[in-house]
Amino acid sequence: MLSGELSTYLSGRYIEFHIYSLSYTEFLLFHKLQDTDESLTKYFIYGGLPYLAHLTLNDDLAFEYLRNIYSTILLKDIIAREGIRNVFFLENLSVYLADCVGNLFSALSISKYLKSQQIEMSISAILNYLRAMCNAFIINKVERYDIRGKRKFELNEKYYFEDIGLRNSLVGINLNKDIHKIMENAIYLHLKMLGYEVFIGKLDNLEIDFIGQKEGKTVYVQVAYLITTNETREREFGNLMQIKNNYPKYVVSLDPFNSGSDYDGIKHIHMRDSLKNSNLN
Repeated sequence: MLSGELSTYLSGRYIEFHIYSLSYTEFLLFHKLQDTDESLTKYFIYGGLPYLAHLTLNDDLAFEYLRNIYSTILLKDIIAREGIRNVFFLENLSVYLADCVGNLFSALSISKYLKSQQIEMSISAILNYLRAMCNAFIINKVERYDIRGKRKFELNEKYYFEDIGLRNSLVGINLNKDIHKIMENAIYLHLKMLGYEVFIGKLDNLEIDFIGQKEGKTVYVQVAYLITTNETREREFGNLMQIKNNYPKYVVSLDPFNSGSDYDGIKHIHMRDSLKNSNLN
C-alpha cells in the first residue's frame, strides 16, 4: 500500500541515489582484512564490487566475475538501451579508455587516434558512445576547471572508471606500469563518495590532479606514486603552492616514511590514510 501511494505521489518524478562500489574501508570490512599495504594492493587490483567478498580473491575467479559483470552492463545498459550498433567500436573504446585512465581526452583526439588505426568514426558518434558509457556508470567524465578564471573548460576532460576492478578486467593488471593511473582513479572515487563535485584543476600552465567542491568548501589533491627526488617534490608540492588561498591542500603518495608531514602548509599523506579519511577539510 505504501509503495503504491508513494508511486502515485511521485507521479513520474524520481529521486536518484548514486550507489558506489565499496570504499577502501568497506572493502577491508567485507573481506575481513587488516589495513596493510597488501590489502591496499588487493583493492587496487580487484576493486570494490561487493559480491567479490563471496569469491576467492585470485585473478582467475575474480576477473572472470568482473568480465561477466562488464559484459552484462555492456549488453543491457548500453547496447540494448542506447541502441548501439557498432559493438566492436564500443568494446575498443572501452579498452582505450581503460588503458588511458587519467589522460586528457577530447572527441577530436580520439577521432585522430582512430584514424591512425584505420578506423573512421565521426566526432558526434564518439560523443554519443562516451555519453552512453557514462549513463551506464562504467566511466565518469571529469571536466577541467580554471582556478584563476573560475570557469569550466568545454574540451579535454578526463575519464575515470566507476570501479577499479572493472577497469582492470578490460586491460589486465600491471601495477608497475599502471600504479599512478589506479591511484588517481581511487582518489577520484573517494572524493565522489565523500560527496564532492570533482574537477581537474588548471592554473595557468600547471595542472592540479583534483579539485573537490562541496557546500562552499574546496580541497585540492595531487597524486604521486613516490616522491623520491627534489624534482618530484617541487612539481607535486610546487603546483599546490601556487594556489593562493587557504583551502586544504594534499599530496597523496605511497611513500612509507615521509607521509604524515606538512610541507609549507600542504599535507603529505599516505594513500591508505587518505582512503580512510572521511573528512578532507
